[in-house]
Parts: sequence; structure tokens; C-alpha cells
Amino acid sequence: MSKFEFGRGNLGKILALPLYGLGAIATALIPRRRDHWVFGSGVGIGEGALPLWEYARQSDPSRRYTWLVRNQTDADRAAELGIEAVRKNSWRGWWLTARAKVLVVTHGFGDVNRYATGGAFIVQLWHGIPYKKLHLDSPQVLRLPGLGSGALATSLMTRAYRRVGKKISLFPVASDEVKPRIVSAFAMKDERVVVTGDPRDDVLLGGADEAEQLREKARTELAAILGQAVVLGSNVVLYAPTWRDGQVDPAVPKQGDWRAIADVLVEHDLTLLIRSHPLGNGDYNIGVDVSDRIALFDATTVPDLTPILPSVDCLVTDFSSTAYDFALLQRPMIFFAPDAAEYLARRGAYEPWSALTGGVQVTDWDGVTESLARLATDPSYRDERIAHSVALAHRFHHFQDGNNTRRVYEAIVSRQT
Repeated sequence: MSKFEFGRGNLGKILALPLYGLGAIATALIPRRRDHWVFGSGVGIGEGALPLWEYARQSDPSRRYTWLVRNQTDADRAAELGIEAVRKNSWRGWWLTARAKVLVVTHGFGDVNRYATGGAFIVQLWHGIPYKKLHLDSPQVLRLPGLGSGALATSLMTRAYRRVGKKISLFPVASDEVKPRIVSAFAMKDERVVVTGDPRDDVLLGGADEAEQLREKARTELAAILGQAVVLGSNVVLYAPTWRDGQVDPAVPKQGDWRAIADVLVEHDLTLLIRSHPLGNGDYNIGVDVSDRIALFDATTVPDLTPILPSVDCLVTDFSSTAYDFALLQRPMIFFAPDAAEYLARRGAYEPWSALTGGVQVTDWDGVTESLARLATDPSYRDERIAHSVALAHRFHHFQDGNNTRRVYEAIVSRQT
């Protein structure tokens, strides 16, 4: 797994300043085509960029739509979906980024060719509602190797992140609750952060009559990926922690934990899926040897987590934005973090831990297994946890009609006229 750390990532951007400068000069001279949109995503082919690509192509087939890919795996996936794909770091990738009027990204400018973004209409879809502080709001993010979070590093990186924020033309968000976080973290102009709903969540927002169909479709797809038919027949628990900014995941189960986990899975007919963060740093492989009710997958196997969430009956997570997405399904969550006080003191959060958890959280795997057993045997407790999910969804998602992608598309088009 990747061991990305903010300091090293920031240093890489500083060292690349000459390339950014050359790109800025070149893009000031190259005219952009209004009939060409370029897409990219840090996960490959997915996140909110994919439903937006689909909707845009259906709405106006006369435009050219190109996806800039990282590798051959992404290129193959694009070919399966009928998407024109070009390597983002190739000369052609640079040229197409420099020529397209609209650039759609989900993580950062590096989703496309980062050296050719000047003068474009940049749509930053992001990849979830932030609970942890982002960018300018977190000193941890502004670090540089050898300088840490000192005054010089903070000054340099603050200027860099502010320049990025100024280049973003449209930043769709899920609600007015989320908007101030983005305005602050990216130093955005208020009018460029628009409440439309997140396109990546439309897949979760079928009507009540569609919920079971979504669940079974997602389970069939997941079982095909994992090769585990048990997923189809039992209740599915997903453990999806966030990353720890390059440090080792603190919640990797110990040998005794694995045995207790396996026992509760058998007792209550559960399957545990473990999906560590794409940038996470932890070894969960022992679990597969302990029980055939435990399965692992990573970002290589399932790069985009949101579409499989309908297959899940209970989410176990920590500070991950996945909690806000999963809340739309009105299913219970277990909030689990052995390092909450330490991590949140270092990284920072937009509100108290108890506001996300509803005041119910655990700090070890004993707490997780006890909570799973209680969800299976105590209807009133289960109802309480579902009610908390409903409350989170109501607070953080202004729209729950499945039309987020349409609203984002219309916002882009209206700002092009």
C-alpha cells in the first residue's frame, strides 16, 4: 500500500514549481475549446466524475469527452465503458488538458495533467464530505520535510493552497452544512461553492421500492469481484477506516481479536468485509486465514467504494467521510477509533467526535463485536443507531432525490454562457 505523507507530497509540489511556471505560460497562449471536457479522478474511473461523464454525454453528444488515466488498468476500464482515454502524464494528456475548457477532478489538479490547468473552468467534485480538517484548516496538512509545521512551511504551503483555491471555478457540495468547511479549507469564493448534492451519491438514492434492487445488484457485483458467494446470503458488515496521514493503522486486530471477530460472525450469520483506505498502512491478511467469513479488498480491487455501499448492512468506520454517504441508506453504523483523542488533536476536525458518532463510539474490537451482537439481538438499540444515520443524512444532504448529477451538470453549463 501507498504510504503517502503530506510533507513529502507538499515538497514534491514545491520542487515542481518550474514546470508549473512553464505550464502557466503555455496555457496563457493556447486557446481552449468550449466543446471539449476532460475528466480525471484520483481513484481511476469513478467517483462523482463518472456519473457526470455519463450524464454530460447523454445530454450533449456533440461535445468531446476525454478521461485522463493513470495506467493501463484505468485505460482498460475506460474502454469497457466506451470512454475515450489518454494517459494524463503523456504529452497528449498535457495537450488535451491545455485545450479543454472544462476540467473535472475529484481529488486534485493531478487527476488531469497538473501542469496545463491555467485558464480552464475547473470543477472540483471532491470525494466526500469532510469530517477531518482539510488543507488550509489543518496545520498537519501544511507540513514540509525538515520544517514540520513551522512558520516558514506554513507560509509557503498556505500560499500554494490559496492559489489552488483561486483556480477552482465550481465546487459542488452536499449541503449548507458542508459549504463553510470547503470555503475555509480551499479559500474559495462563496459563490463558487454551490449546494447541488454530490453526484457520487446518486447511486445510493433510489426510492424505497428500489432499495432492495440496489442492494442485490451491489451484492452480486461484489460477490463476483471477491469470489465469495457467502456475501449473497448473510448480513454484510463493512469495516472501512480512514488513513492516518502515513502512519500505521492503529486498529489492525491482534490475534485474539480475530478469533472473537470470527465467533460473532458465525453466531449472527455475518460476513465482514475489510477495505482499508487507498493510502492506508496496515496488514489485515491474518483475518482471511482465521475465518472464511472475512474478506479483504483494496482500492485496486474496488477503486470506488460508494457503488458497493448498498450491499452493506452495517458500516464500521471512524472519521471517514464514508459515514456521511452510508447514512443515506438509513442503516446502522458503529464508530470505532482507538486513537480518537490523539488523532483529532493532531489533524483537527470540523466538529466534536460525538457529533459524528451520536455519542456512541467504541475504542477496541471488543466494543465492535459487542455492538454487532447487540445490533443483531436488540431491536431498540438497532432503531437508535438507524435513527442516528437518518439524522446525519438529513443534516448533511440537502437533496436526497437522486438528481445531484443533473444539478451539477446544469451548474457547469449555466456558467459557460
